[in-house]
Amino acid sequence: MDLKTKLYQMFIFGLEGGNYRQALEYGLGGVIFFTKDIQSVEQIKELISKIKAESLIPPFLSIDQEGGRVERTENIHGGKKYLSAKFAYEKGLEYLKGQTETIAKELTSYGINLNFAPCIDVNTNPANPIIGERAFSSNPDDVIEAEKIVSETYINNGVIPCAKHFPGHGDANADSHLTLPEIDLNLNDMEKTHIRPFASAIENGIPVIMAAHLHCKCFEDKKIPTSLSKNAISYLRNNLGFNGVIISDDMVMKGVSDFGEVEACVMGIKAGLNMFIYRNSDSKTIQVIEDILKIAQNDYELQEKIDFSYNKIIELKKRFLNFEKTV
Repeated sequence: MDLKTKLYQMFIFGLEGGNYRQALEYGLGGVIFFTKDIQSVEQIKELISKIKAESLIPPFLSIDQEGGRVERTENIHGGKKYLSAKFAYEKGLEYLKGQTETIAKELTSYGINLNFAPCIDVNTNPANPIIGERAFSSNPDDVIEAEKIVSETYINNGVIPCAKHFPGHGDANADSHLTLPEIDLNLNDMEKTHIRPFASAIENGIPVIMAAHLHCKCFEDKKIPTSLSKNAISYLRNNLGFNGVIISDDMVMKGVSDFGEVEACVMGIKAGLNMFIYRNSDSKTIQVIEDILKIAQNDYELQEKIDFSYNKIIELKKRFLNFEKTV
């Protein structure tokens, strides 16, 4: 595969803007579905069938389906929702496993193969405006117990789970959609509480981890989000031993967008990110990839990182998407 195809594999696009179809022909890594994209069972199945037919390489077909506040299939369910992580966990482990199986079977029936869940943040800050009931608990031991059940259940039912938001969004007092939150905890405190669930998930074989748009002072003195931090991503690889795919949170979020779209992606690739999410697919988003490609033509380090990420992505697809074609 040429460098352009390898680079396009590193991106997951939303449908808004329509350019995802062009990008699929170039080798786009996947698409992400939001509530407005899922109107009925027949419609989403037909849409996914078309996307697969137009893809150069089998795509990740992804969704944020945590339950509760973060759920994308409510149009199909007539507004009825699954329980959020906190309340599902509080109903007991059998209930949590059963709900996860139901979600997984629903997603696979549509053709969706990647869920950006579970959320394994430890909700230690009551003033946290974005996590709250999305977290299983404010106790890391509870989060570890719940993550193992949820991730294993997804994998056993053919859905790729993604643990988020590394290194832990639970102590934030701001929403990374709106600003760059700051976590002012030393590494020892982070490891004792917020990083522990990620370490456990890695030991249990989690295949994908999402890096948060958070400024964690334990990794960077400068205001650099974890998602773009070489120190943070090296810690995830080297200290925690994670060998899977590392993906960014949505790149249009204010916590990262102020760095400049092309600049942020180049910085993220060099830091060790393997994939990026964009909630839209307008012409501007396509141009971001094309601009990175131009830079990469004369940047050997960038080329090496793209090759590394491409191999990680294809390895994951071969494992979960029944994808045997040599590429």
